[in-house]
Amino acid sequence: MGDFSNSTVAFYPKSQRGSGVVSGASEDNPTGGFGATLDELMALMELRGPEALQKIQDSYGDTEGLCHRLKTSATEGLSDSPADLEKRGQVFGQNFIPPKKPKTFLQLVWEALQDVTLIILEMAAIISLGLSFYQPPGEESEVCGKGSGGAEDEGEAEAGWIEGAAILLSVICVVLVTAFNDWSKEKQFRGLQSRIEQEQRFSVVRNGNVIQIPVAEMVVGDIAQVKYGDLLPADGILIQGNDLKIDESSLTGESDHVRKSADKDPMLLSGTHVMEGSGRMLVTAVGVHSQTGIIFTLLGAGEGEEDKKDKKEGNNSSATLQPAAVEVKQSSITNGKQQDGTVENNQIKAKKQDGAIAMEMQPLKSAEGGEVEEKEKKKASVPKKEKSVLQGKLTKLAVQIGKAGLVMSAITVIILVLYFVIETFVVERRAWLPECTPVYVQYFVKFFIIGVTVLVVAVPEGLPLAVTISLAYSVKKMMKDNNLVRHLDACETMGNATAICSDKTGTLTTNRMTVVQVYVGDQHFREIPDSDQIHPKTLETLVSGIAINSAYTSKVMSPDTEGGLPKQVGNKTECALLGFVLDLKRDYASVREQIPEEKLYKVYTFNSVRKSMSTVVKLPDGSFRLYSKGASEIMLKKCSFILGASGEVNNFRPRDRDDMVKKVIEPMACDGLRTICIAYRDLPASPEPEWDAEADIVGELTCIAVVGIEDPVRPEVPDAIRKCQRAGITVRMVTGDNINTARAIAAKCGIIQPGDDFLCLEGKDFNRHIRNEKGEIEQERIDKIWPKLRVLARSSPTDKHTLVKGIIDSTVVERRQVVAVTGDGTNDGPALKKADVGFAMGIAGTDVAKEASDIILTDDNFSSIVKAVMWGRNVYDSISKFLQFQLTVNVVAVIVAFTGACITQDSPLKAVQMLWVNLIMDTFASLALATEPPTEALLLRKPYGRNNPLISRTMMKNILGHGVYQLIIIFTLLFAGEKIFNIDSGRNAPLHSPPSEHYTIIFNTFVLMQLFNEINARKIHGERNVFDGIFRNPIFCSIVLGTFAVQVVIVQFGGKPFSCSPLSMEQWLWCLFVGVGELLWGQVIATVPTSHLKWLKEAGHGPATDEVFDEELADDEEEIDLAERELRRGQILWFRGLNRIQTQMEVVSTFKRSGSFQGAARRRSSILSQLHDVTNISTPSHVVLSTTNPSGAPGNPSGEGFP
Repeated sequence: MGDFSNSTVAFYPKSQRGSGVVSGASEDNPTGGFGATLDELMALMELRGPEALQKIQDSYGDTEGLCHRLKTSATEGLSDSPADLEKRGQVFGQNFIPPKKPKTFLQLVWEALQDVTLIILEMAAIISLGLSFYQPPGEESEVCGKGSGGAEDEGEAEAGWIEGAAILLSVICVVLVTAFNDWSKEKQFRGLQSRIEQEQRFSVVRNGNVIQIPVAEMVVGDIAQVKYGDLLPADGILIQGNDLKIDESSLTGESDHVRKSADKDPMLLSGTHVMEGSGRMLVTAVGVHSQTGIIFTLLGAGEGEEDKKDKKEGNNSSATLQPAAVEVKQSSITNGKQQDGTVENNQIKAKKQDGAIAMEMQPLKSAEGGEVEEKEKKKASVPKKEKSVLQGKLTKLAVQIGKAGLVMSAITVIILVLYFVIETFVVERRAWLPECTPVYVQYFVKFFIIGVTVLVVAVPEGLPLAVTISLAYSVKKMMKDNNLVRHLDACETMGNATAICSDKTGTLTTNRMTVVQVYVGDQHFREIPDSDQIHPKTLETLVSGIAINSAYTSKVMSPDTEGGLPKQVGNKTECALLGFVLDLKRDYASVREQIPEEKLYKVYTFNSVRKSMSTVVKLPDGSFRLYSKGASEIMLKKCSFILGASGEVNNFRPRDRDDMVKKVIEPMACDGLRTICIAYRDLPASPEPEWDAEADIVGELTCIAVVGIEDPVRPEVPDAIRKCQRAGITVRMVTGDNINTARAIAAKCGIIQPGDDFLCLEGKDFNRHIRNEKGEIEQERIDKIWPKLRVLARSSPTDKHTLVKGIIDSTVVERRQVVAVTGDGTNDGPALKKADVGFAMGIAGTDVAKEASDIILTDDNFSSIVKAVMWGRNVYDSISKFLQFQLTVNVVAVIVAFTGACITQDSPLKAVQMLWVNLIMDTFASLALATEPPTEALLLRKPYGRNNPLISRTMMKNILGHGVYQLIIIFTLLFAGEKIFNIDSGRNAPLHSPPSEHYTIIFNTFVLMQLFNEINARKIHGERNVFDGIFRNPIFCSIVLGTFAVQVVIVQFGGKPFSCSPLSMEQWLWCLFVGVGELLWGQVIATVPTSHLKWLKEAGHGPATDEVFDEELADDEEEIDLAERELRRGQILWFRGLNRIQTQMEVVSTFKRSGSFQGAARRRSSILSQLHDVTNISTPSHVVLSTTNPSGAPGNPSGEGFP
């Protein structure tokens, strides 16, 4: 990091000059009284490394000078005055990018109207309407056969238009309902989005205090504290840093981590990840003016220009800053997973390094490659890989049903037309008279409408609706159960989970750490000693070592309530050590006051490789002292000395170390304690040590003490783990802790039980078992281990990723495993992304982990995962319930319409009635059945598995059984109803005849049978009590009662439009009696054992096995899930956006190194024109630009760099 870790020291003399400059400069600046303009700061942030330092020196003297001009202090931060903050917001912009406007209700209505079946119906209705106004001359009606006979007698001819109008009206109804559903869904997603947005907070210094503020409230001039795991929300300049490394791959495509220091490269950019270290930065650009924001704006401008091609060129500049046009579709990424299949084969994979999440990029096609672009576009619109199992099964099923419906409706129309033509022109030997044409056409239109209604009923358009409602409802309810779902389909995948790999700290344990044992001065204290039991010199070294060598952001505060536990802020392990200092009646704060953070000479921050942290301070005599703390086995290997009982330094030989491990560390670990060793080393002033040679510096240490830290198991965890095991889910613990500690905690949680056959391995043993002689990982070797593995200790993030990938790719069990993973650290990113469902910790999790996850646990609690499993299974069951109900109606309605039409030349159920049935069974039923609350009983069965059919044999039995009952009833009524009820027959009625009681009874019975069957459909595993828990679902009850009420109104008052004739009380009671018969028949069906019905087929299987494997082979490919297409409409947070938006513009080659700066303005206009070319040949939703290959990327034949 160089000799000066602190810029204020390094640059002090220049800041005198700097302040001189300021007074001269800020007089005439139109910058709201600040000494730097927005454009200056934006231009400054374009620079990198030495160039940037030079520019800061030339313009401001140094970073202190810049702070001075921005009227802020490097140590105190901004004052909290609202007026000042507001003014900064006005002058330099606010830290958010305005989202795209949501679709208006009318747009959604227009979208709903695009449905093909509805369009066909509208056309038919309009033709029917047109023809109904044509009246053939009276005396010729005889000539045209049975054309309009009987209609005149009733004086009903003029009512012919009603049917056409009614169809149009019901189409409008269906469209409005669909649009309303879409609209409320979109509103929900926006709500979810803003919830995620509010969750994002950042630490800034104001009035000398560190406070957490929502990211949107950050302003230019804020002093922000950056630490390991942060996602930077704004651009800034590093004022002071400790060992800071940044992953800038989201901007530059470079996967190597970039070292940042105040005196070499202080430029920090929004949308990049802090992979190591900590520091303080001065915020210099926010929102649309930050580097991420500029790129968003460019994307927006690209679309803006597309829309405004006809406008003058002069508008370019305004189009440049059109943040509102930044739409998610364009970035083709939603919530962290790529959306369209734009991930083509020519991906260049960034190297996976240190868990930097590999980004997928597609080289930008140059304008000449227009044809390629078109092909890509076609390919891109086909999803590469569906992630959601359920969506895959449903799409497949819906297509099959739709095809069957189409065939049935076509046959219906053909039979009707042939029958009519043969009867009229062959049997009755009539000639086709010109004046009869409208009458015949009217008949053909009627047949066509019947055909279309068969199709409408056959196509289950309620399926996608049911899935969406069910998922949206679950997501909303899961918020209450502390699950913040970021990807809709994760919710349903969770129901299939077969394995959970959980962290220990904070998830299974309370993450409230306390030191309970300590080994110091040759004595093992089983409880905290008094301060006079420790030698004063040892005690002082121990207190300094803890106070100085822990992040200054970690503190123990007084409890909020009287008698409560002290509040731990920051890293919990460090808080435990600081609490230990307080228990020894010492004060760590006074030590920190003497040596403030700025005076720390060098910090080696904690990371998963080091498993330790060290801090160097300069002593008054010029020599250095290094304090170190870390995992005891690792630290003791670096210790050569140890402090004795009277504070003297004794030798510490390997033999002593082995004794210590056996007598101190293992007993502590077996009690489930984490052991931390605290040590120090004195280093000479000259020659000054080579600080970058870390291995030499952190060696030959003197051990001060070893402490045992207890992190108690959360009280609700053992029960939650029992539930998982009963539900067929294996829980594995993956932790960085010592194996004995891990085993003790696993036993307390119930992950391992005495007498079970299980494995507990350390990371290094695990690696030894799974790698061959060449050090390559072999799947067969992993397959030998993972089924029994329950605890993986001392594991690195790579081990976690290897384990998850190994379990997912495994073929030793007949079902592909569905794995959920929890993670909180930055390095857990790859494992979270690889898992089927990634859970990030809401409290302890870093931004990077949340970014890679599917669900955020807002309370960090393992038992919330069990709730997620319950909801996931519930979604699956809700869809199955809906399918069982829907398919019964479909089968019956299609067969009735088809046979009725073929035998009586008219469908017993009219078009409008069919549309009403369609509305009941699609929209309302999906609402009623998709909102069933989950019950504990869901956890008593094994997971379904990815290839399990949606429609089990039991469900098939129910569908066919109820179908048979309904068909028998309806055909009995159709062919013998007039005799039973002693009414006129409705068969063979002429065109435009009034509605008959006969057909009304058939319609009414049909609807009532569906209503009672809806109650039957609540159970899909053959349970007898279908009313169980019915009142826990008020939506269901209100929909069933509401539908019944509307049905009464339709039958009694629907008249001609609904082809209904009012029924008497007696007829109503008969209809009801037959309806209730459904419930009794349901009991009969439940009695027939499914096992005897071997001939029943299941339906709705998942993709074939080989397809699944093809999917799985694409290891790191970004996933596409249909459920998330829905999410597209929700706008993403802008600073997450970039990270996701891997649109990797070549633009950003400027970001790579300093050399290519050509001036922001020139760059921007060139990109705009480039973007313009691109958007002309491809729709914005597929512009995926890349930066990995700056010169001649494939598909960029000219090979020139861009810009």
